[in-house]
Amino acid sequence: MTTSADDGGSNLNQVRLEPVAFSSLHGLSGDDLSAGLAAFRRQAHEIITTGAAFSRLVLLGGRRDDWLPVCRAALGAGDPLQFFTTHFRPYRVHASDRPEGLFTGYYEPEAAGSRVAGGDYGVPVYGKPDDLVPFTEAEERQTGLTYGRRIHGKAQPYFTRQEIESGALAGRGLELCYLKDRVDAFFIQIQGSGRVRLPDGSSLRLSYAAKSGLPYTGIGGVLVERGVISRENMSMQTLRAWMAAHPQEARELMWLNRSFVFFREIAVEDESLGAVGAARVNLTPHRSMAVDRAKWMFGTPFWVETQFPPEARRDDPRLSRLMIGQDTGSAIKGFVRGDFYWGWGEDAALIAGHMKSPGRMTALLPHDVAASLGLPR
Repeated sequence: MTTSADDGGSNLNQVRLEPVAFSSLHGLSGDDLSAGLAAFRRQAHEIITTGAAFSRLVLLGGRRDDWLPVCRAALGAGDPLQFFTTHFRPYRVHASDRPEGLFTGYYEPEAAGSRVAGGDYGVPVYGKPDDLVPFTEAEERQTGLTYGRRIHGKAQPYFTRQEIESGALAGRGLELCYLKDRVDAFFIQIQGSGRVRLPDGSSLRLSYAAKSGLPYTGIGGVLVERGVISRENMSMQTLRAWMAAHPQEARELMWLNRSFVFFREIAVEDESLGAVGAARVNLTPHRSMAVDRAKWMFGTPFWVETQFPPEARRDDPRLSRLMIGQDTGSAIKGFVRGDFYWGWGEDAALIAGHMKSPGRMTALLPHDVAASLGLPR
């Protein structure tokens, strides 16, 4: 059945939500659902106390009041399987825009850095500038951008990556830290968070704060279009290797991505958790997933059936587990599109860098959400 909801929209004509039984979710009984429940509890607390994501239109999100009963139940839930099977209804997602589905991965990069400039540390990581502002609807129509700056009251695009790296923000006290390697800084921006190893052995945790508002350009795709690296061989690892071998060309290539990301320093009490994602909770390695926030409400559980990339060298390549939608990204667009958060370290970087897997996704919607969307039970 094709979904229908008051907010309508042509996008809803591109998706069909098929009610299925929990018994049809391959591998459910063997999954560590307690880890999924722990990740959902963190989101449930945010929904109960703030519910920030409900301030914008989400096609398949429902209303905050529809989520509150299941969120309160989560805080006191014991058996995770009983909790999910009691409070949610599974709907297999069939999307015309991407029938096969696509699942990629991201991680939290680590890099050497210092709080002060000097010596090998000369690449600044910036906090959000105060002149980066959201545009009004009229300014959006005029510029085609949602963020930028105003000069003498007139909306203008923000500085490009090249302008910022050439000193456009120097001397404003925005530097959070300094890295050794410009490529490390670039990939921390791409991933949206990072861990900086300081000279005294401590670490500084960086979390996404804002982006400049200029369009994002995937530089890996540029190299594929130029015939430098084949589409089949493109991965984060091959891209980084090429950049290391061609430092000057790499810098000019990075400048083609005019978008620039700003950060904030955060304190993370539980070192087993990642940085704060777009859903305003700490990400859980192997359980948090970035989704299209225009289509899915943060906190939505998904049963995902996909596979590890060959480079992960798993005896069983099948990857079926409960994931919680807790983040988003510029490239994460579509109903059956997910980006797994793998955490940090070499294994996380390996899997995230190579993962481009087809698969299918089943959304677990609270009963009240399903009812408000007019879905069959």
